[in-house]
Amino acid sequence: MSATLNSPLIPALQSEGQILAEVNGCLGIITLNRPEALNALSLAMIHDLTALFEAWAAAPAIEAVLLLAAGRPGKPAAFCAGGDIRFFHRAALAGDASLAEFFTAEYALNHLIHQFPKPTIALMDGIVMGGGMGISQGCKLRVLTEHSRLAMPETNIGLFPDVGGGHFLSQCPGQTGRWLALTGQALSAGDAIELGLGDVFVQSSALPAIIEAFKFGAQSSAEHVVATVMERVDLAPAADHISLRQRIDQCFGQDDVPAILAALAALDDEWARNTLATLSKRSPLMMAVTFEQLRRARSMSLAEDLRMERDMVHHCFHLRPVAQSETVEGIRALAVDKDHAPRWQPAALDEVNAAEVQAFFVSPWSAEQHPLRHLA
Repeated sequence: MSATLNSPLIPALQSEGQILAEVNGCLGIITLNRPEALNALSLAMIHDLTALFEAWAAAPAIEAVLLLAAGRPGKPAAFCAGGDIRFFHRAALAGDASLAEFFTAEYALNHLIHQFPKPTIALMDGIVMGGGMGISQGCKLRVLTEHSRLAMPETNIGLFPDVGGGHFLSQCPGQTGRWLALTGQALSAGDAIELGLGDVFVQSSALPAIIEAFKFGAQSSAEHVVATVMERVDLAPAADHISLRQRIDQCFGQDDVPAILAALAALDDEWARNTLATLSKRSPLMMAVTFEQLRRARSMSLAEDLRMERDMVHHCFHLRPVAQSETVEGIRALAVDKDHAPRWQPAALDEVNAAEVQAFFVSPWSAEQHPLRHLA
């Protein structure tokens, strides 16, 4: 029997229904409930998720946590399409302090989920991008379906793969993490599992029975919770990128972004031409920043990476006057004016200032003042 919203196991929530919580036996269930926005995360949702994970980490009665997302009838599934980028744009132009609060709270939540001491399950059906990757990659059992599409597409909006992207992408085999970070390539379930960004595959047709069991079946132990998924696991589809692995490693294993572009141009096959076309639409500055991010993240812990990313995202909105921010311009082109014609500054890689790239990695805070100083 599920606990009511007044259960002492469920803290007071502030997102006005954008996060739903219930308890069935030993299982805490969280539903992202903003389907009209593809379950993109608002600041209130991040606060509610944090409150739930903190409360349930400390509650002996809760032995496992499930993350899933509400859908729209007749529409494609979406676990979480990321953060609310229109909010980023409005808040940056208005000088709204809640923008800084958003990233501090989001990155702390990412760390909390990665460090959560109990089994966590994410039902990653449909779109899983950006902030959706941030809240799912730390889960112990990442469940994918034939509808799953995973990506870190931040370079498309003049940003970088944040929410711990430096950490989990740098752990992908070979140069695949760098490929994903720079291009924003979306992965299907087979590719994601092969690259360590998912764990098991189930048919989407099995999800209703899994969710029904989680919500109304007896959930007496963490082992039983996990078994509820595992007994319905199917053979994952083949990984499409496998045939490209040698070319990915060859081209993206270069010493900088211009060398990557040169290697792709020299290869001159359909995949290389398409990849070059994709990269030509990205911010030259933020591609260089992303390249450096992943280089540094390889030798960092998750906490160190998140502190670095918090420095970087501050600079995305403050290193230049806000009207000249690559991130503000990228969001404008994609989601505000929707002209899909960002005016990147500079427009070409050979004009990128190396000193400006390095400036993204200079923290504006001392170690004692850093907003994520408490991450261990």
